[in-house]
Amino acid sequence: MNRRQMMRGLALASLVPFGAGRARAAAALSLLVAGPNGEQTSRWGNACALAMQSEFPGAPSITTQTVGGLDGVTGANRLDALIAPDGKTAVILPGAALIAWLTGDERVHFDPTRWVPLMAGGNSGVLVVRLPAGAPATLNTLKSMSPLKLAADQPQSNDLAALLALARLGLPMAPSFGLRGSDAKINAFTAGEVDAVFFCGEGVPEDISPLTASGGVPVFSLGLQNADGTISPDPAFPTLPDATALGPSISPFLDAAYRAVATAARLDFIMVLPRLTDPGSIAQWRQAASEALTAPALAAAASASSITLQSAPAVIANLTTLNPASTEQATMQAFLTKNFGWQPG
Repeated sequence: MNRRQMMRGLALASLVPFGAGRARAAAALSLLVAGPNGEQTSRWGNACALAMQSEFPGAPSITTQTVGGLDGVTGANRLDALIAPDGKTAVILPGAALIAWLTGDERVHFDPTRWVPLMAGGNSGVLVVRLPAGAPATLNTLKSMSPLKLAADQPQSNDLAALLALARLGLPMAPSFGLRGSDAKINAFTAGEVDAVFFCGEGVPEDISPLTASGGVPVFSLGLQNADGTISPDPAFPTLPDATALGPSISPFLDAAYRAVATAARLDFIMVLPRLTDPGSIAQWRQAASEALTAPALAAAASASSITLQSAPAVIANLTTLNPASTEQATMQAFLTKNFGWQPG
C-alpha cells in the first residue's frame, strides 16, 4: 500500500469515531488542526487523535476542528491568541507555518519558540543534481556548475532550505521560481531547463525516482535532528550526507538561517500545547503522544509516507533551533530581497 492509499484510508477511518454515533459535546479534549478539512495536516490530526485518546485516563474522545489554509498560519495565530492554556486543547500544524514565521510573513502573529511540543512527524528533504559525467557529488563539483540552476516554488516554501544550504556554501545559484509541485519540477529537470531539484515532504523516495532515472544524483539531505540537537542521517537515505557535511558556512548568519529553516522544512507536522499550560496537563498529553507513536495504524501511515514520528524531546530540540532566528527576521528578509527579489506578504 502506497502513501496516498494509506492516507486516504486514514481519512475514511477517521469518520467513524468522530461521526454521529458519538456525542461530541461530551468530549473532554480537542485537537485544533491548522489546515483545511481533508488535507494533509487534517488527516494526520485525525490519525493522531484516534491513536492518543485511549492513552488518557478514562479514554475521552478527542474531537478535531480544522481552521485556515494549507500553510497553517491562521491556525497558528489562533493558537497564540485564542487557545486557553487549560490543557484541554492541543494544536497540530504543518512546518509551513514555521517557514512563514522565519521569513517575516505579515500575516504571522505567533511565536513558535513559546509553544509546548508534544510530538511531530519528520519528513525528508533531498537535493538531486544532474552532475557532469563521472563527477563526484562534492562541493568542488557543484562549484564547477556555477551558477546552479535550481527548480523552486518560491522563497517562502520548503525550497528555502535548499536555497540557504547552497548559499551557506557560497555557491552561486540561478533559481527558476514558480515551479510548484513535483510534476512541474520533474518536467523542468527532464527537459533540461534546470540542473537541480529539491524535494521535501512526504514520499520523497518515490518522488525522486524520475530524477534519478534521468541522470540525477542525490547530493545531500536535511538529515534528522535528534533530541540532543545533533543531526543524524535521514532514515530514508542513510548513506546520504546532510547539507552541512559538504563544507563550512561562509557566514554565521547563513549557517544559523539554514539550520532554522531546515528545522521547519523537515517538520511535516508538529503537535503542541499553548504556553503556560500547567505541568500536569503537559505530562498527560506527552505520555499519550509517546504511546501513540507506536500505535499500529499511525506507525503504518508514517512508514507508507516516509515520515519519522518523533516524541517531545526531539521536537523540543527542533524548536530550540529556531531561537536564534527569532531576532533575525529582518536580516532574513533583507537577504531574500537582495538575492531573490522577494518581499514577504
